[in-house]
Amino acid sequence: MDNRGFFLTWQAVSKQLAALPSELYLVRLIHAQSRRAFPGERLWSAGQLASARTIRFLRARNCEGCDVYLCPYAGDHNAGYILVDLDAAQPTVLETMRAQGHAPCVVLQTSPGHFQAWVCLRTGPLEPAVATAAGRWLASAYGGDPASTDWRHLGRLAGFTNQKPARRAFNGHAPWVRLLYARAGLAPQADSLLQSARTAAQLRPPAPRADTSLTSAITDPASFPYIAAAQASAIYRGCMQRWRITERFSQPDWSIVDLWVARYLLSQGTPATRVEIILQLASPNFPRRHAHPDDYLRRTLARAAFPAPGGALCDHWCPGAECQRFPPSES
Repeated sequence: MDNRGFFLTWQAVSKQLAALPSELYLVRLIHAQSRRAFPGERLWSAGQLASARTIRFLRARNCEGCDVYLCPYAGDHNAGYILVDLDAAQPTVLETMRAQGHAPCVVLQTSPGHFQAWVCLRTGPLEPAVATAAGRWLASAYGGDPASTDWRHLGRLAGFTNQKPARRAFNGHAPWVRLLYARAGLAPQADSLLQSARTAAQLRPPAPRADTSLTSAITDPASFPYIAAAQASAIYRGCMQRWRITERFSQPDWSIVDLWVARYLLSQGTPATRVEIILQLASPNFPRRHAHPDDYLRRTLARAAFPAPGGALCDHWCPGAECQRFPPSES
């Protein structure tokens, strides 16, 4: 038994749990190469999860190629914590979050250049719709992954290795999930963000209209929530990375990718006018060869408003089972 490695893992786990106080935690193990979940999901208290027996069990599964994921558990509600996946964010994003009152209580480095942050918005359960709306807002504001904003999304547990093949170092070693910051406490602007999230959760996303032009969306402040070019690029790039577009296709058809991005964002409740702007700012080399860019965007949004046949979003592009639906993103 590697006593030093065991102690370092135990120490990291204990500190992360102390900064995410909860009665119970949901733990999930997923094999990095097969993407298959280890049988069963486990609910543990902080004491049970940080026990020597549990740490040894998790370390053994981690050595066998399983990644270790966790989230505070509150049954059919969110436990008050929002995960922000900062895979494609700017290097100064954590300082920006603190400056704007959204300081994380936990920050993890999941691999070099890739981070996850937990933001505490409430010391009790949150309605799923409100937690999801808050997650979307934080992801949009700070360049987080838009596919990781579900109210019960799991993050990594510190003190274990990131077994994803793409994250391995040049020597083949899996990077450690490092705990960079851990301190329990509400974000200073938690109440304000929750108020906005509750309002957003009550609003239904407007259906795209064929007579709504991009120009009118830009000039009408009531119909268009502002988004910076950097944020739009981060959202689009995050979708590309999660779906491995450049890895799977040597020459992607960007019109198809635009459709996938639009359909996904609409399904997440993003207003149609905002989706149009994201495509305009972030779609590679837009407007490319489109003679009428506004018309192209309107037609793309109109197609994206309807579910893909059979619920699949990319079947005809990737016949393998892994692409039947967009996979859950765990960074």
